[in-house]
Amino acid sequence: MTLLYFDMTPRRFDTPLGQFSNGIFTLFISKGTVQMKRTLFAALMVAAFCGTSAFAQTGKWSLDRTHSQISFSVSHMVVAEAEGKFDAFDVVVMADKDDMTDAKVDVTIQTASINTDNKDRDNHLRSADFFEAEKYPTITLKSKELKKVGDNKYKLIGDFTMHGVTKQVEFDAKFGGVIKDSKGRLHAGFKVVGEINRQDFGVKWSKKLDTGGLTVGDIVEFKGNVELIKQ
Repeated sequence: MTLLYFDMTPRRFDTPLGQFSNGIFTLFISKGTVQMKRTLFAALMVAAFCGTSAFAQTGKWSLDRTHSQISFSVSHMVVAEAEGKFDAFDVVVMADKDDMTDAKVDVTIQTASINTDNKDRDNHLRSADFFEAEKYPTITLKSKELKKVGDNKYKLIGDFTMHGVTKQVEFDAKFGGVIKDSKGRLHAGFKVVGEINRQDFGVKWSKKLDTGGLTVGDIVEFKGNVELIKQ
């Protein structure tokens, strides 16, 4: 039987000569008395058995707010589109690879910052009929994968949370590449476009028209033009 202890005292491992592997590291154990300090032993176990989690991305990319925008559009009266944007949001990307295929994307939008250039409409959108901004102050997207599907085309797959409901979404992304500015800082750019059905997130208010259509459509298109600076 193998006994593993996370303490500072010597322990005996009564086990035949053997090895344990997760495909990345191999840990060899032999008969006899083995002394390990807690910190060293813990480090070995985490590295050997936690897989890729032991190698989290270290490259941080932060939002260049001046050159970024998150907007949306939805059908109005069936025949037209109403547009708006969010004035307060943040995007953080952790990535080490040049093509960003290992990126972890974290987007946070302040719901109350919705701006459709009409004060009364904005207040209605913040109300319980729509976003309930006071109860649900943020809209978030946390990526699970940024998958490359073409030369500069990607699929952004992740958990989208709005109005207290979380669902997996898949948005189209275009990677603009990386460039260095006059100060030596690296900049990267993405354009992300995707659709969600607001009914899936409990945002249900609308009025039926005499013709049978809806005053406000169910499908909302989100578009993000984001510029990032490597920290």
